[in-house]
Amino acid sequence: MPTAIIADDERLMRDQLRMRLEQVWPELEIVGEARNGEEAVELVGQHQPDLTFLDIRMPGKTGMEAAREIGERSQIVFVTAYDQYAVEAFERGAVDYVLKPSEPERLKVTVERLKERLRARQANSGAPGTPVMAVNESVTAMLSQLAEKIAAPKPKHLQWIQASIGQDLRMIPVEDILFFRSDEKYTCVQTATFEALIRKPVRDLADELDPALFWQIHRATLVNVNAIEGVTRDIRGRHLVLVKGRSEKLEVSRSFLHLFKQM
Repeated sequence: MPTAIIADDERLMRDQLRMRLEQVWPELEIVGEARNGEEAVELVGQHQPDLTFLDIRMPGKTGMEAAREIGERSQIVFVTAYDQYAVEAFERGAVDYVLKPSEPERLKVTVERLKERLRARQANSGAPGTPVMAVNESVTAMLSQLAEKIAAPKPKHLQWIQASIGQDLRMIPVEDILFFRSDEKYTCVQTATFEALIRKPVRDLADELDPALFWQIHRATLVNVNAIEGVTRDIRGRHLVLVKGRSEKLEVSRSFLHLFKQM
């Protein structure tokens, strides 16, 4: 059974990659998780995994620095959110990559490539522990260029929401969410095509989401500004937000009416 470790400073991303790998490669055993490059190097020394999934940018020791230390002890798979740069850098190199958030169809391509490399290694040596190809100088140079392009600070606002749909977990880009609405136990996450549930209350989401994208219009409601079609009043004089493509109307509390003065 092939083994792997996952290194990413965001627990949400580790959980999501683990879940996706279980779906497309159930035989793969995840033997450890790391929050930074230093922990990744230590885990490789402890477990000697066949594969190491490394987020490129982590606090302290980066994924690239960890890859150089790991060398030939494990097949490196870089994890990145920067599609436009990663494809050019990695398609020409001796390493594989996974895009964040990982989607099953794209991950299947990487998994098949990894399986082929593991088969080739075993066919050539007959021993699972034989060293694999290290990160060579040309790939290191490309990764250095990539690092310069993505050197900007990480976004300080949430980019994805991990939500439950029945028994499944889904990663939802925040820009796809029309509104959040809470009751006593759960918060509904409404997109144009489906509804999901999370346990995080609106008051916490309001602190973590970009206030230019999501307006809090009620103690229990956040709405995507781009999803607002207009504002109306009912016979009781309450202000209600009309949401594009939706029949329901979202009540606006008096304390948040100032948001719509310019509309």
